[in-house]
Amino acid sequence: MQTTQDEPRRTIRSRRRVAAVVVCLGVLFLLHESGALELSKPAWSVGMCAGTSPFVLDCSAGDNPVLTARDVTDMRAAFVADPFMIHDVDRYFMFFEVMDSTTGRARIGLATSTTGSAWEYRRIVLTEPFTLSYPYVFTWEGHYYMLPETHQANAVRLYRAAEFPDRWTFVRSLVAGRPLNDPSIVRVDNRWWLFAGERDDTLRLYHADSLTGPWVEHPRSPIVSGDPTRARPGGRLLQIGGRLFRMAQRDRPVYGSQVRVFEVEVLSTSDYKETERPESPILGATGRGWNKAGMHNVDFHQTAERRWLACVDGYRWERTVRLRWPFSRAR
Repeated sequence: MQTTQDEPRRTIRSRRRVAAVVVCLGVLFLLHESGALELSKPAWSVGMCAGTSPFVLDCSAGDNPVLTARDVTDMRAAFVADPFMIHDVDRYFMFFEVMDSTTGRARIGLATSTTGSAWEYRRIVLTEPFTLSYPYVFTWEGHYYMLPETHQANAVRLYRAAEFPDRWTFVRSLVAGRPLNDPSIVRVDNRWWLFAGERDDTLRLYHADSLTGPWVEHPRSPIVSGDPTRARPGGRLLQIGGRLFRMAQRDRPVYGSQVRVFEVEVLSTSDYKETERPESPILGATGRGWNKAGMHNVDFHQTAERRWLACVDGYRWERTVRLRWPFSRAR
């Protein structure tokens, strides 16, 4: 029979166990917040959507996702995201971010399709000592250009195809000295305009007479400040019938939850104004499947009158327990 003298010892042991649990939970929390401990990870993949309007897209048809990390054959990929595509003669060329699961540094991959629905992975086409993503491809004066995100280089860097679509060479930095995200470029009224995010809550605007510059910052820039729900670019700038539309990621309450669309109503070297479209958001979490948790990038292409094709990305969460070194947060 235990005596009352055992009660203090049991109380002390109980308190020690509680304290140990609290300490362990605290350590796990700090490791998770620092990026050292990964309890779950976003599984990004690429899909295709279609519709009679660029702002009313159906992503449920077809065999989505059309590209995943498992399709990458020349490196060990963690995910694929940020797709952009170009149609040339009888073939679609899609460029996208491929995250290297070994180094934690992203590269640019290439896939091709004859129909726009079934895609074949080709290879990695652009690698740098820093992360590359958001490969915004476009044509100008008979040349193919790419303006990927290169924020780790503290610059917006322009590339040109030496041999399309497989070989790309660096041309020059359009904007230097800022770690800008998702640079999106468009030519309007014989002038180039560049929208680029800073962190997740600020949007800066630049303009130039020539593609290679010099580029100057707009006097109203930043045109979005302190708003992570609409600052960061979310895909190709769209021109329809003389009107310009800007895609934006919604990064709250979580990163990459939706794609919103804004019509640019005033764009001049002295002024800027935009208004959100009533169809916005045009993409978002579906609650199931490959894009269950969110979507954050879209690139539109008109294939016929009242017929649009778009490459998009989306993600779902995968359960995992993994220690990461060096510490780095997932995208």
